[in-house]
Amino acid sequence: MTSTTVPTDSAAFFPGFAPLGIEAGGVHFAGAVGGEGPPLLLLHGYPQTHITWRRVAPELARTHTVVMPDLPGYGASRTLESNTRWTKRRVAQALTALMSRLGHERFAVVGHDRGARAGYRLALDHPARVSAFASLTVVPTLDAMAAMDFRSAARAFHWFFFAQEADLPERLLAADPDAFIDRALHVMTGGRDFIEPAARDAYRAAFRDAAVRHAICEDYRAALNEDLALDEADRAAGRQMPCPVLVLWPDAEALPGKPTPLDTWQRWATDVAGAAIRGGHLQPEDAPDEVLAALLPFLARHRSDVFSR
Repeated sequence: MTSTTVPTDSAAFFPGFAPLGIEAGGVHFAGAVGGEGPPLLLLHGYPQTHITWRRVAPELARTHTVVMPDLPGYGASRTLESNTRWTKRRVAQALTALMSRLGHERFAVVGHDRGARAGYRLALDHPARVSAFASLTVVPTLDAMAAMDFRSAARAFHWFFFAQEADLPERLLAADPDAFIDRALHVMTGGRDFIEPAARDAYRAAFRDAAVRHAICEDYRAALNEDLALDEADRAAGRQMPCPVLVLWPDAEALPGKPTPLDTWQRWATDVAGAAIRGGHLQPEDAPDEVLAALLPFLARHRSDVFSR
C-alpha cells in the first residue's frame, strides 16, 4: 500500500503542547502531549485525528498530563507490522506500550467514536492500567450491532462499506477521497458549520493518504469480525470493567421507550454514570463546554485512583 506524507505539525491547534513522536508497540505514534498532573489518554474517532481534541485539551491540561495520539494507522501514526490485523485488542496493546514508554503505568482514558471502542477494549484487557474511562457517543460494538435496523444501517453505511473484503473499498475510495470525507463530515455535523477550515483541511489531508484509508477499512473489518467476537466472549463470560465509567451521548438520539447508552453500559461495568448533552455525534468539537462540564468533575473524583491499584 503506497503512502503519501501527512502533515504532523499540530502546533497551530495545540499551542504550548509538545509533538508526540515515539515508537511503541509496533506503531510510530504521532500526536501531541501537554499539561501536568495525572495522565489522561485521549483517543479520537473516524474520520478525525488527534486534533479533534483541540477545544477541550487545553482545559484538561490544566489538571492532567494529556496524551493525544493519532490511532494506529490514522493521521500520521504509522503501523510497523504490515501483516497484523489491527483489532481493538492489538490497538489496546500498542496504547499501553505507548503510555509505558511515556512513564505512565496507570491512567484515565477518554475516547470518542472509534477511540472509545479502543478505549473500552483497553479497560477490559488491561484493567490494572485504566483508572477511569469515558465513552463519548458510542456503545460497545456488540450492542451497536444488536440495535441496528435498516434505518440506522443506512445512516451508518460506512460501517459495512469499509468492512468489505480488501481491496474493493480502498479502490473505490481512491476515486475521490475528498468528496467522501466531506460527505462524512456533513452527515456527522448535521450540515452545521462548526469545524473550521484548518481542521477540515487536516482531516482531508489525512484521508488522502492511501495507507490511512486502508487502516480505516481494516479498523471496520476488525470491528465486524475479531472485535465483535471479543465482545461476545466477554458477554458470555460476564466480564466487566472494574474502573468507573462515564457515558455521554447526544440528546437528539434519546428515543422514548428505548434503552439509553447509560442502560447499555451498565452491563459492562458496575460504576457507571452518564447523561445526554446537546449537539451531535462530534461532541468534542460540537459541544466542548458540555463535554468539559461532565469530564472535569468525573476525572477529579477519580484522580486518586491513578495512584492506587
